[in-house]
Amino acid sequence: MSHGVCPWWMGYLLASPLRRWGIQNPEKLLGPWIQPGFKILEPGPGMGFFTLPMAKLVGSLGSIIALDVQPEMLAGLRRRAVRARLADRLDLRLVASDSLDIGDLAGSVDFVLAFAVVHEMPSAEKFFVETALALKPGGQLYFAEPTGHVTEAAFQAELKAAYLAGLTLHAKPKVRRSHAVVLRKP
Repeated sequence: MSHGVCPWWMGYLLASPLRRWGIQNPEKLLGPWIQPGFKILEPGPGMGFFTLPMAKLVGSLGSIIALDVQPEMLAGLRRRAVRARLADRLDLRLVASDSLDIGDLAGSVDFVLAFAVVHEMPSAEKFFVETALALKPGGQLYFAEPTGHVTEAAFQAELKAAYLAGLTLHAKPKVRRSHAVVLRKP
């Protein structure tokens, strides 16, 4: 399923304010799903298009664990978080491409954001198993893939991997130019 990892220099384009105004507004998309104090896992955060708004939504008692395979993405995210005075809410982790390496988070995560990232993973099956283990019972995973990169059939195959990992369908939010669902850990 992997289409390759988005080049780090694209992170600047993905974090553009124009994206917020024209295509996807993080607060509107994620606000209904995130509460103050949440612990959030975000694989593939890029330079923080969703990360920084989520850090505001969780407030000073919440946290975001952002995982990336590219140190340049994490460095860009760190710079932006420092400027926004949100760095204290972030745990930035460089991970290998074959594992999220999140065993320390077992059963502790309230919310996972997997936005335009599962198709870049070597194994959707392993990704969903790892994230399902990190979620608390009742925790939710917001899963979206871009329609320009991921066909409906490929999205359904990824979704099947999520179901096999024990996640259940909770909602189908409308996200422009994306396939999207919210999954729940029973």
